[in-house]
Amino acid sequence: MRRKGSLLRELPALVVVALVVSLFIKTFLVQFFYIPSGSMENTLQIQDRVAVNKIPFISRNISRGDIVVFRDPNNWLPEASDSSSNRYIVKLKVGLVAVGVLPNPAKQYLVKRTMGVAGDHIVCCTKDGKLTVNDTPITEPYIFAGNVPSDMNFDVTVPEGKIWVMGDHRGASADSRYHQEDINKGMVPLSRVTGRVFAVIWPLKNIAYIPQIDIVK
Repeated sequence: MRRKGSLLRELPALVVVALVVSLFIKTFLVQFFYIPSGSMENTLQIQDRVAVNKIPFISRNISRGDIVVFRDPNNWLPEASDSSSNRYIVKLKVGLVAVGVLPNPAKQYLVKRTMGVAGDHIVCCTKDGKLTVNDTPITEPYIFAGNVPSDMNFDVTVPEGKIWVMGDHRGASADSRYHQEDINKGMVPLSRVTGRVFAVIWPLKNIAYIPQIDIVK
């Protein structure tokens, strides 16, 4: 039978091991994010917590249709601020960021659907209002009800090392379409991509697996 003193001596080591394992998971396997806006409705809802698979992105293997989380490419978002004045809450948030439960507020993130990868030619819109990828019109059942594929026209070719992204709620998503004048011409560099969303883990009523889909049949 293990004595209490022995357990107390082992406790710091157990805590260190738990932290190391958590940091390993955050760095190489899975990270969790909070959805603050409706730009991906109805696939993702405001206040959903999502799990992001980081493994495929070690090799930067991103496919059309993947919902990806990425760091702000070029001031797409306003500067973040933490309104909490409670030092204990602030310390708790710092700890949760360290173990990967919360994202780092100094590194702002967005979530969108990958519509084009290197070499893809994406045009909007056809006479019947569809996007085309490499001259193939695509059907998009995930678009928010009542939205059109895009309320603005564009004609882009995705360069090597970048992706073109759009929100599922096209009428409420300031995505690649709206940043074509920035340094990346609206594209997201692969180096900014954290991973692919594969599940909604909270709240309970929204728990779901998010499958990969091929938007070009």
